[in-house]
Amino acid sequence: MRTPDREQDVALAFVALADTLVDDYDVIDLLDRLAAHCVSLLDAEAAGILLGDSRRELRAVAASSEDARTMELLQLQSDQGPCMDCFSTGTPVLIPDITGSDEAARRWPRFVEAARADGGFRSVHALPLRLRHRAIGALNLFHRRPGPLPEADLRLGQALADVATIGILSERTIRHRETVQEQLQTALNSRVTIEQAKGVLAHALQLGMDDAFGRLRRYCRRQNLRLSEVAGRVVAGELSPSTFSTEVPSPPRHVRPRRP
Repeated sequence: MRTPDREQDVALAFVALADTLVDDYDVIDLLDRLAAHCVSLLDAEAAGILLGDSRRELRAVAASSEDARTMELLQLQSDQGPCMDCFSTGTPVLIPDITGSDEAARRWPRFVEAARADGGFRSVHALPLRLRHRAIGALNLFHRRPGPLPEADLRLGQALADVATIGILSERTIRHRETVQEQLQTALNSRVTIEQAKGVLAHALQLGMDDAFGRLRRYCRRQNLRLSEVAGRVVAGELSPSTFSTEVPSPPRHVRPRRP
């Protein structure tokens, strides 16, 4: 059941996402923020976003955690999984119980095995990023408990996926196919650079990948810099990893208890 606090959280999330849609916004930072909102608003343990490139081959561009990114990469490498089917059909793929689904085991054996063993995920819901009548990507929601998402949560999840689409494509890019592909490719290339920068920081500062990314993102927000540009400077050696050694998490704010 929705609570007044949750209604306020939803409103604040959409306001925050809308505020990022300025002329020169950082699409990767927008998608990472959106994945984080999916986790907090939909009681998911992890969320990730995949986008199709100019050849309609999916690539991972955003994830709330390394567990989510691992599951996304597994789907891409094995060419199987709910997200792949969601992207190809343009319709949601909802698996309320991975462990108890013989159909899921037959359709995606490697994905199901990894979800059970590595991530400990019990349910997954893939929602399309829709551009008119086709999908340009997919949003994955991972839960460590079985069960379907409530209808209201599915509608909210799809609304968040639609925000991701709006963030990627402006009205002008919808009218011009070449611009659409160029902007998608730019987002995908930026993700590669960010992953390289995470690796550089993790190795130099002896951090986990999630912590390395957190420090990179906090530095960018504190300095009001674009994530992809700072990542490029780290990879090129223009910005020392020591710059990020003092980027620690802010004190936690009050966290609303999860809904039963």
